[in-house]
Amino acid sequence: MDHFLTDDQKMIQELARKIAVEKIMPVRAELDEKDEFSWDIVNALAQSDMFSLFVPEEYGGLGKGSLDMCLVIEELSRACIGVSTTFAAAALGTYPLILYGTDEQKKKYLPEIAAGKKLVAFGLTEANAGSDAGGVQTTARLEGSEYVLNGTKQWITNGGEAAINTIIAMTDKTKGARGASAFVVEKGTPGFTFGKKEHKMGIRSSVTRELVFDNCRIPRENLISREGMGFIIAMRTLDQSRVGVGAQGVGVAQAALDEAVKFARQRIQFEKPISAIQAVQHILADMATQVEVTRAFVYAVARHIDTGAKDFTKEAAMAKVFGSDMAMRVTIDAVQVMGGSGYMKEYPAEKMMRDAKILQIYEGTNQIQRNVIGQALIKEAARHK
Repeated sequence: MDHFLTDDQKMIQELARKIAVEKIMPVRAELDEKDEFSWDIVNALAQSDMFSLFVPEEYGGLGKGSLDMCLVIEELSRACIGVSTTFAAAALGTYPLILYGTDEQKKKYLPEIAAGKKLVAFGLTEANAGSDAGGVQTTARLEGSEYVLNGTKQWITNGGEAAINTIIAMTDKTKGARGASAFVVEKGTPGFTFGKKEHKMGIRSSVTRELVFDNCRIPRENLISREGMGFIIAMRTLDQSRVGVGAQGVGVAQAALDEAVKFARQRIQFEKPISAIQAVQHILADMATQVEVTRAFVYAVARHIDTGAKDFTKEAAMAKVFGSDMAMRVTIDAVQVMGGSGYMKEYPAEKMMRDAKILQIYEGTNQIQRNVIGQALIKEAARHK
């Protein structure tokens, strides 16, 4: 379908596809099997200016929009969601600086991020703070010209590899969520270490680690915005990134569909390809329809964000829920169409199914997103009463 992409967007899409085909697909099975993060792929993305897409032009980036990011994330996800998660998480960690950082902070950090010289991570989740973002226990106490951080972040994408980390910590626990603040913490800062590398069901080429703060001292200038803005910064950041999760869903589902169609044309049963069996055709038809509908919706939400809309929480949540649920259904159907072969690691479908599951969990579980959508609908109805 023609989604009315500009020539520039088509070029970005084609470049991302080239990286996916040439750099990621040949090694994705090995990275998955070895549970291995690839700096070679990160460097290939950097050399292609992919990390500059989301950084404003005045700080060395290309200043592209949400749709451009979705195009890249979709293409990378067709090859490997682990890789696309590494890329998308770098943007996630950068958005607090782009949206709320001071000019000095932006000048200091954004040019190196745009050049791909420094990877970024976003530290919100903890053992008791995930869906309940207000449950953050990590603290930041102001002592003179420094903040002292103590606590542990859990399941942080790019943890340990990222040179720049944007961290949500409590500066005033008595205020609940309103007592949270956001900070920049650089790798190598004394008192900042990393816990174990997690071994996951899927996205195994994406590194996930604990971030540990033990009397970690950072300059007062590393506070993003002002004290008490942490929760707002985190929510606005996630609003900005969630449409990308929908794009990941489109990418992996398209790849699963492609694998299922190719296999169905080759697999012979009852003296004919299984693609000639109507029951199989119906499964493929439903898969294809779901992918196309979701792609159109994700692109529409991205375009809505790019108009400069001030409130797109509901739409971003919808894109995340719809895209991730669709990806899970389609990857499961791909394995079913491929039968025993689909269950084997020799084929990529089983990896796609394992990878797709995380999309329903991270950046706000789909159950929480449904709460967000429902509450937004109720508020809208009240306004128009």
